[in-house]
Amino acid sequence: MDLYYQHQAAPAPASRPWSKEEDKAFEAALVAFPEQSPDRWERVAAGLPGRTPQDAWEHYQALVADVDLIERGAVDIPSSWDDDDERSAGAPAANTDRRAGKPRGEERRRGIPWSEEEHKLFLDGLDKYGRGDWRNISRFAVRTRTPTQVASHAQKYFIRQANAATRDSKRKSIHDITTP
Repeated sequence: MDLYYQHQAAPAPASRPWSKEEDKAFEAALVAFPEQSPDRWERVAAGLPGRTPQDAWEHYQALVADVDLIERGAVDIPSSWDDDDERSAGAPAANTDRRAGKPRGEERRRGIPWSEEEHKLFLDGLDKYGRGDWRNISRFAVRTRTPTQVASHAQKYFIRQANAATRDSKRKSIHDITTP
């Protein structure tokens, strides 16, 4: 049946949009049934209730076309492939700079300051996982922050500790807290 689908004209739009769950199941089926699998599209469609092998093949062709456009630089790369409800579905990403990943003409968004509780969790994680293991500190100690945010916080913390002699002339900071 693969040969039949491969010789068809360009795919027509699907009868109904694909849900995120269907896309995830579709991607998993593509991995489970590689290109040379016999009856690939029937097997893929079997895991997608309400979808036909033709629907699966057309969706695959649309995906291949999208990847081709992205690789040629014809469209912007999404900032995150797994954004959930942060942006409305289908929201245009036309105003983004692909190299920097930031909107053009807009200033950098300011971060949310660390709370005293987060800093104490950071210190606990630092004791437990050591300096440099930002991923585990983020994952198991300060779960509200990403590894990059933890690394940035650590950098500021260690600079503040190194400059302890001049601390009296500076204003107080969360980085002055040294015990969890």
